[in-house]
Amino acid sequence: MSKTPLIGSVIGAPKALLRFEGAVLFAASIAVFAAQGQQWWLYAALLLVPDIFMLGYLRSTKLGAIIYNIGHSYPAAALVTVLGFWSGSALTIAIGSIWFGHIGWDRMFGYGLKYATSFKHTHLGDLEKPKK
Repeated sequence: MSKTPLIGSVIGAPKALLRFEGAVLFAASIAVFAAQGQQWWLYAALLLVPDIFMLGYLRSTKLGAIIYNIGHSYPAAALVTVLGFWSGSALTIAIGSIWFGHIGWDRMFGYGLKYATSFKHTHLGDLEKPKK
């Protein structure tokens, strides 16, 4: 890990606030899910499904970052959730809330949107571990 932050990543208090916002989003997704009356095993079973968007990294770092960021940003999860409300489908709303929960979970633990330079370069900082 370099001594200077990755250009374009946040540090300090703003980074802590973004991680706290991730925790809030995760908690809110659980509340929305609970309101839909779905079985809890569904939340656990689907929480990590958005990580399928990492498959783009099998092709290249650039494509991987693009596809990962599509699956780990709010618009796609919002679209699913809105479609659920529009259609009156509690299951679709629940799936959208799980997707938001995944994003919140990732952000809470510091896994942000990716840069094309490396999977470990995110808007929340560099995930590289310091070498001893």
